[in-house]
Amino acid sequence: MRQGRARTLRCAQGGAALLMALLTVALVATLASAALWRQWRNVEVEAHDRSRMQAGWVLSGALDWARLILREDARAGGPDHLGEPWSVPLQESRLSTFLAIDPGQSDAADEVFLSGQITDAQSRMNVRNLFLDGKVSEPDQQAFARLFELLGLEPAEVDTLAANLVLALGPAAPAPDAAASEAAADDSATREVPLLPRRLDQLAWLGLSEASARVLTPYITLLPVRTPLNINSASAEALAASIPGLDLTDAQAIVSARQRAPFRALAALIPLLPPDSAALVPGRFSVGTRFFDVRGRLRMEQLIVEERSLLLRNGMEVSILWRERARAEPTPGVDASPVRPASAPATATAGQGPVLTMPP
Repeated sequence: MRQGRARTLRCAQGGAALLMALLTVALVATLASAALWRQWRNVEVEAHDRSRMQAGWVLSGALDWARLILREDARAGGPDHLGEPWSVPLQESRLSTFLAIDPGQSDAADEVFLSGQITDAQSRMNVRNLFLDGKVSEPDQQAFARLFELLGLEPAEVDTLAANLVLALGPAAPAPDAAASEAAADDSATREVPLLPRRLDQLAWLGLSEASARVLTPYITLLPVRTPLNINSASAEALAASIPGLDLTDAQAIVSARQRAPFRALAALIPLLPPDSAALVPGRFSVGTRFFDVRGRLRMEQLIVEERSLLLRNGMEVSILWRERARAEPTPGVDASPVRPASAPATATAGQGPVLTMPP
């Protein structure tokens, strides 16, 4: 009987030891897996940060390249039109085609793709033109109303847009007397002053509906100062809306004529205008451009970074007014390898990350 109890006790101790050994192995495996996972995560984070920094360097270099192109265009002189080298978009191309690299590093460069485009910002109607000397500019308000009608939008939105823009920019001159100044102060205190937008997707701050903003995006812009419309790059809709008495058919004929030979002066457009159209005011129309919109897109494997910049050209000097950079997620189920044009704006990409504003 004693021998049976001893055998049972030894079996119980052996089972407990086996159980402890299994628990120890499980604990060690768990700790090892956690350590490996943390190491893998740190490597992935470091690789992502390195790719993001490299993408920023390449996009900064591409922006300097765009500035050089615009500077050389200014050196050549003449009007700005859509037949010049700056207007040709760069389709998505391998970065290795632009660089003289070490043959041992060619595989890495072959997986990096760059695309971009320079756009004439004065080819679209400037919302800032609605403000002049502390009040609404009547000619520009009428031009925007005609654009809204051409696009099938509600023209009443123009009045709201212009009134809120005046509020956002503030009055240009003080009231003539103390009583009027006090009354104006009380009135402004009761009205909510909207924020001044900087991008088109912020025009909702001025009362423009989201649906109208989507339709207007190809035809309007928002620049920091009043600008003339470049007749060599403006769309037919922008021309028809900006020139009173010009219908869309005549505007399309003007677009076709400038494709054969760009206008070197405003006087060259006058013979193509209908007899009842208004005269071209030099302050509202031009054949040159000072503001340019630059978009760049870089794809490195699964990382896609898009950047947009606004450039100001004064003579031979091309300065950066602002830059925005954002990461765009690849569309699920769509292969990211085919070549794509760079004309799509960064804000149109589904699943885009937060926008980062880069200083000049």
